[in-house]
Amino acid sequence: MSRHLEVRDVLKTIVASARELLDAEYAALGVPDDHGGFAQFVVDGISDEQWRRIGPLPRQHGILAAMLHSSGPERLADVREDPRFGGWPAAHPDMSDFLGLPIRDGDETLGALFLANKRCARPAPDAPASCGFTEEDEELLGILAQHAAIALTNARLYERSRELTITEERSRLAHELHDAVSQKLFSLRLTAQAAAALVDRDPARAKTELHQVATLAAEAADELRAAVVELRPAALDEDGLIATLRTQVQVLDRAHTSHVTFTCDGVRALPASQEEALLRVAQEALHNALRHSAAARVEVLLARRGPGALLRVTDDGKGFDPRAVRRAGRHLGLVSMRDRAAGVGGTLTVQSVPGQGTTIEMEVPGG
Repeated sequence: MSRHLEVRDVLKTIVASARELLDAEYAALGVPDDHGGFAQFVVDGISDEQWRRIGPLPRQHGILAAMLHSSGPERLADVREDPRFGGWPAAHPDMSDFLGLPIRDGDETLGALFLANKRCARPAPDAPASCGFTEEDEELLGILAQHAAIALTNARLYERSRELTITEERSRLAHELHDAVSQKLFSLRLTAQAAAALVDRDPARAKTELHQVATLAAEAADELRAAVVELRPAALDEDGLIATLRTQVQVLDRAHTSHVTFTCDGVRALPASQEEALLRVAQEALHNALRHSAAARVEVLLARRGPGALLRVTDDGKGFDPRAVRRAGRHLGLVSMRDRAAGVGGTLTVQSVPGQGTTIEMEVPGG
């Protein structure tokens, strides 16, 4: 459970582990919202088609509500005979014996874990398919719930941290977009006014000013295109890291005067958290190279390293002294990149010398 950083992945692992550990036919985990329903509800033992036919997510009522407001387990021989039982949708599978337990972090209920229909050996054809959950099952589920609480809390903290980082990145981009494009448009307006004033008395100079107008307009368009690329959400879920990175490099190559290339060498699929970290580091490194280095060429390499991967972004720009940058308090996103790498078990190295370009490498171990 602790290997996963995405909340949805953690929930699925908890449910599958509980069902396997207690040998139950069905398992489910509900994460409550603040409106009487469930923000997330994950099941195991029910097919996707059956789950679609069951209909909307359940509300917080009956046994489910009791679990969310209880500090201890609920073990029932037949859930259908409990006075709190309120029935099921028509497509819902039939369930009898029931074991439920809240997943708690201190006083906060993170979710409720449910299991139904304990499997047991059937020595005779007429023996029951379910034999009921035991005190030992209850104890095992309690141990699992403690680990689940830690894993789920860590995943939630990770997602909140990522949301904050994305918000900070968008604020930075908005600020840079405002500064860069505003300056270009201001210069564009002054130059156009100068050209208009010179048309009658000095046509040659007016022509020169109009050429400058065209140059400034092209630069403003480049700034806008680059910002749009960085603000657009990456299609990692749909396209994967390789296709997403290739597309972004192609767009940046068209939007900037620098020649930007992408090479991929046998990279396997990686955990979602590592793919996102690699993409964000690549974006930050590309941003630095294209905005600050005056590079003629920027090369992006994604290569396989054992079960993991290596990302390398190299430019032939003006470079910098990493120690001087650190002393001056200008990190060019290096702290953020190092944090992203460390957050997924990876490493980041930066090599740069004034006048000799920059190379940024990030390596992740895979999963």
